[in-house]
Amino acid sequence: MKNWVISVCLLLSCTVVQAQFRVEVSGVGTTQIPVAVTPFRGNDVSVQKIAAIIQADLERSGMFRSIDLAGAPATDETNGLMDPSLWRKKGADALVSGSVTKLPDGRMDVRFRLWDVARNENMGGQGYSVAPADMRMAAHKIADYVYEKLTGEKAVFSTRIAYVTKNGTVYTLWVADADGENATFALRSNEPIISPAWSPTGSQLAYVSFEARKPSVYVHDVETAKRRLVANFKGSNSAPTWSPDGRTLAVTLSRENGSQIFLLDALTPGAEPRRITTSAAIDTEPTFSSDGKTIYFVSDRGGTPQIYRMAANGANVERVTFTGNYNISPTLSPDGKSLAFVSRVSGAFKIQVLDLGSGSVTAITDTSADEKPSFSPNGRMLLYATEQQGKEALMMATVDGKVKSRLTAADGDIRQPHWGPAVR
Repeated sequence: MKNWVISVCLLLSCTVVQAQFRVEVSGVGTTQIPVAVTPFRGNDVSVQKIAAIIQADLERSGMFRSIDLAGAPATDETNGLMDPSLWRKKGADALVSGSVTKLPDGRMDVRFRLWDVARNENMGGQGYSVAPADMRMAAHKIADYVYEKLTGEKAVFSTRIAYVTKNGTVYTLWVADADGENATFALRSNEPIISPAWSPTGSQLAYVSFEARKPSVYVHDVETAKRRLVANFKGSNSAPTWSPDGRTLAVTLSRENGSQIFLLDALTPGAEPRRITTSAAIDTEPTFSSDGKTIYFVSDRGGTPQIYRMAANGANVERVTFTGNYNISPTLSPDGKSLAFVSRVSGAFKIQVLDLGSGSVTAITDTSADEKPSFSPNGRMLLYATEQQGKEALMMATVDGKVKSRLTAADGDIRQPHWGPAVR
């Protein structure tokens, strides 16, 4: 019997991997707002370059186009644009400027302003006093502000993601910023870790660990690193997903003749699960709609794996996917209008998006080993894992597939990503 080791650490005190990812953005969005982000005055006191982080966030969304700053006019985040006509000549519709000041207590004072270049109007700004370690998050919050002011939609740059890496025989569950930076490990094991799933509050992760020589479901508190075993029944316990109110986990159990979907009280230790599918097939990978009334899942009851939906109590089962003979890993957009999934196409595994209203299917990726798509909280982007040049990597793509970002890890294969909720 192999020896196995497992270590859990407090996220706030674990080793943080700095600059682990390199962001490469490709493609052009259909409509992009030209925005200039100037270097923040005084940013030489920090290793984190605020303007570069903001610019990368905005570009990754596919909604913005960066303006070349060569020969750019002077700006002042307090008093306004020195010469807005020059910014207009450079093609900018909006401009972000700011400053960084080191405070006597060691914290960093970060301030910024957003300008409407065409009208030479101040669109507001904010200030943050943060520890040096939180400079990246301050930059993400500024990018959120800019995105929301210019688009009128919710932003997701200050959210978090979870994913698993395999390096040799060691599996690691990571929590990171939405751009992949500031990665902090939550769990390490010599046995597989799969299927991390964020709770609706962003405070907990459910996941499957094989540390007991079989798949079992745990719930892990992200801040305290305390965890509890919630499903360790006879056979396999897998594919956890949270209900929108955080009170229920849908899981796949094989305790009763085959893999079926059960509902489990997430708040009551030792609660008996309630079975909601009763087919003779394999039913797995449940995911709730945002109102909690519907569950989408994968089943081979028709002969091949396809995606179905049913009421949350298991009633009114109907098939959803009809294109192709192998469709798995469903994830529903926050507005309930789109379903992303992995489809096998000519032997390749690709991310596709189904418009649930029209039934049209759009291919999002041009890679061939995609897995586990996950919508951003605003429904504008997808996070997934894939393989490029023989190495697994994290990818982000706009839901139309026009803009993609490659987040390349320094070490280990990346798999099983999940995008956390927007919590402010």
